[in-house]
Amino acid sequence: MKVTDISIVDTDKSVSLPLYASRPSAGFPAPGDDIVENPLDLNDLLIDNPTSTFFVKVEGDSMEGARIFSGDILVVDRSVEPISGLIVVAAVYGEMVVKRLDISVKGSFLRSEKEGYEPIVLTDNDDCFIWGVVVGSVRVF
Repeated sequence: MKVTDISIVDTDKSVSLPLYASRPSAGFPAPGDDIVENPLDLNDLLIDNPTSTFFVKVEGDSMEGARIFSGDILVVDRSVEPISGLIVVAAVYGEMVVKRLDISVKGSFLRSEKEGYEPIVLTDNDDCFIWGVVVGSVRVF
């Protein structure tokens, strides 16, 4: 899965919208109410470190096992330490990719979440580095 676009976070354009206390059923209809729980600002929900957080739009199918799909927008925080098991954005030979970081005694790898994709081996000699850690995602229908 590759990154197709990178955008900076603009927390100056904060918009608070009502978050209703009732939770709609995904099954049978249930009566709702008009009680507003709290105003919700997506910046507060998705962004801990505005100066080190970026949005990236992704393309491809290699991370579908992690529920990341082509066209999704990922929230990437460059201040989060990349540890084994986290999903990261990495620069691999000049191309930005999204993979799961796997660090073990066997070495460091970037792994896809779909069969048919070979892991990318990270070595000190390669032009590969971890750019940031994925901390959230947004899917626009």
